[in-house]
Amino acid sequence: MKQLITHNKRILLTAILCIISVLFFCGCDTDSARQWKLSATFVAGGLVNPTSLAVPGDGSGRLFVTEQTGTVKIIDSSGTVLSEPFLDISDSLAPQVQAYDESGLLGMAFHPDYSANGRFFLFYTAAPGPDTPEGYHSDVRISEFSVSADSPDRADTAGEAVLIQVPNPQANHNGGQLAFDSDGLLYIGIGDGGSANDVGTGHTEDIGNAQDLTNLLGKILRLDVSGPGSASVPETNPFAGSLTARPEIFAYGLRNPWRFSFDRQQARRLFCGDVGQNLYEEINIVTGGGNYGWNIKEGRICFDPENATTPLEACADTGYLGEPLIDPILVYPHPDGPTEIAGRSVTGGYVYRGGALEQLSGAYVFADWSPSFTQPSGFIMIATEDEAGTWSVEQASLQNAWGGELNRFLLSFGEDEAGELYLLASESLGPSGAFGEVYKLTGAVREGD
Repeated sequence: MKQLITHNKRILLTAILCIISVLFFCGCDTDSARQWKLSATFVAGGLVNPTSLAVPGDGSGRLFVTEQTGTVKIIDSSGTVLSEPFLDISDSLAPQVQAYDESGLLGMAFHPDYSANGRFFLFYTAAPGPDTPEGYHSDVRISEFSVSADSPDRADTAGEAVLIQVPNPQANHNGGQLAFDSDGLLYIGIGDGGSANDVGTGHTEDIGNAQDLTNLLGKILRLDVSGPGSASVPETNPFAGSLTARPEIFAYGLRNPWRFSFDRQQARRLFCGDVGQNLYEEINIVTGGGNYGWNIKEGRICFDPENATTPLEACADTGYLGEPLIDPILVYPHPDGPTEIAGRSVTGGYVYRGGALEQLSGAYVFADWSPSFTQPSGFIMIATEDEAGTWSVEQASLQNAWGGELNRFLLSFGEDEAGELYLLASESLGPSGAFGEVYKLTGAVREGD
C-alpha cells in the first residue's frame, strides 16, 4: 500500500509539472487526431533506470530486469519485485556519472535452453582492464553466467565467463542489446565508441569505427555460444574466413544500435533502432553483411562529420569497399524537423505477435526516449507495412495516462513468453534514484479502422 501511495504521489507530481509545461513551454502534446490509442498497465516500480527485460522461458512467469547500476531484479508472476537481486555486478562496472550516463549494465538474454542448462548472458561496460588503451572509458564486455544450483532466483556469482571484450573509447554509444535467433546464435549490438560524429580518439581515421571492418565498434556481431563458457564464429557469418574483416561481424555502419529484435513470425527479420546524431533517428531491417551507412549517412541524408547540423548535398551511396549502403525503413527528425513526429533518441521495440491486442498484430511498436532532456516526455510509435513493403509510422497516445502521455523517459521494451509487450521507463534522467518502472501494453485501438 505504501508503494502504491508513493507511486500515485509521483504521478500527481508529474501531472502538475506537465501542466506547468503546457502553460509555459507547450511541452505536452494532446493531439486528439492521433489514430492509435494504447493502454499501459503499471506492473512494478522502484527500479534504477531499467535498461532491459528478459524472460527465462521456463513457464514461471517471471520478468528479469537489468538496472543500469549493475543489478538484475526479478519481478515475480504477481508483480512483486523480489528484494534480493538475482545478480549484482555493480563492482565490475566502469565508473558512472549520475546526472546522465549511457554506460552500465545494458542488456541480458537467456539461452534458448535455459530451463535445462541454466545459462544466461549479460552486456555491460566494465572498468578498463590492463590491455585497455590509456584514456579509454571502459571495455564493452559480454559475459556468460549460470543460475545457482541452490535457488532459481539466484545466479552463481562466481561463475562469470567473459566471452568477448571490446575497448571502448568514450562513455556514450555503447549499444547494449543481446538476442538469440531461431538457430540459437547470439546477436550483440555495439555502438561506435562514443563522443560524436564517429571521429576523434579511439575512432578510425578518415572512415570512423562503424565503417571499419577490422573494428568491432559500430556493429552487430553474431556468435555461436553452444559450448558452455565459450564463443566461436558461426561458419554462416558474412565475413567468416575473411582476412580483411573481423569474422564476428554480422552487420555494420551503425552509430548506436539501441534495441533490436526478431519478428517471431518472420524469424529472419531483425528490426533495429539506431540512434542518430543531430538530425534524424532511424529504424533498420538488418541483414547479414549489410552496411547501414554511418557515418557516411545519418538516416537517409548525407552526413558531414565536420558540420553535423548541415547535411552534405551529395555523398557516396556505397561503402569504402563498393558495397551498397542500406537505407532505413523509417526515419523521423529531431525537434524542429520537417514532420509532425519529432524526437531525439530512438528506442527500438518489437513486432507485436501476442494474442491479446488484435489490432496491433504485425505492427512494429517502438518509441522515442524523449524529445527533451529536461522534461521526461518519451512517446510510443506504431509502424505498419503495406503490401508493397512500404512502411508508415504514427505516434500513439496512452488512453489511461494524463493528457495521453506517460511523462517518462522511455528506455526499452521487453517481450514475455506469450509475445505481450512491456515498456521500461523512468522519471529520472540518469542512473540515480529508484524512479524506474515497468508497464505492460494492455490495450490497442486504431481509430478509423
